[in-house]
Amino acid sequence: MNSINCSGKILDLSTPMVMGILNCTPDSFYDGGRYNLADEAIEMAVKMCKEGADIIDIGGMSTRPGAAMIHPEEEIARIIPVIRGVRDLIPNAIISIDTFRTEVAGAALDAGADIVNDISGGEMDKGMFDFVAGRKVPYILMHIQGTPQSMQINPQYNDVVSEIFKFFLYRIRDLKRRGLEDVIIDPGFGFGKAIRDNFELLTKLEVFTMLEKPLMAGLSRKSMLYKTTGGNAEEALSATAAVHMVALQKGAKILRVHDVKAARDVISIFSALEAADKNH
Repeated sequence: MNSINCSGKILDLSTPMVMGILNCTPDSFYDGGRYNLADEAIEMAVKMCKEGADIIDIGGMSTRPGAAMIHPEEEIARIIPVIRGVRDLIPNAIISIDTFRTEVAGAALDAGADIVNDISGGEMDKGMFDFVAGRKVPYILMHIQGTPQSMQINPQYNDVVSEIFKFFLYRIRDLKRRGLEDVIIDPGFGFGKAIRDNFELLTKLEVFTMLEKPLMAGLSRKSMLYKTTGGNAEEALSATAAVHMVALQKGAKILRVHDVKAARDVISIFSALEAADKNH
């Protein structure tokens, strides 16, 4: 499956794409507080698009480990001016809304968003599958163990790859039964996974291509990287580039990133390698 229909705009995933992260929150793990004013957030979205972002992912509530829950009305108030501003300035932009709440997703779609990106895979709002199927919008199905408040306390798996594969298999089937085919899957690096789980997922990422849905990798500046290399999120750009190349080689079609130009550069090198391999 190499294309996704976004409100009549076709996302061609035969070449990997970049999703730029725009957190309109004061407390996200890397860029929290940078873009929580609407004008600054809109300006950043424009910059990301100029650097080559294919999708802008707008979120109004932090989902970092231990993040506090906020009221849906506050989440909506943070995102709506940004979505409207981006839609006005960049009419053809593909916008996703990063939320697990149907109430927030509905407000975002009404304001001009195209895709729903749900970190909970339908677990935290049981009406989500019926909602996205009813609205006929592309849905990013992510795996999480627990909730943002609990997910990193002591995540446990018998076999992390097979358990997440089964999670996707059953939920893709549930969505198809509701008539929704435009589904992107995201294994949820860092969301209820120990460092060893994250690296095992990455080394076996190609397994998920058997599900025949576009695969998204959210590895940008994650703690699995800087806890391995030392330092902090600010210092994790080179490690991010390294794992992005691995993810692409193992079948990822979308990179969800903080640094759009760096990700676009990785895709350029990956594409050159693929072309050379085909011509060999």
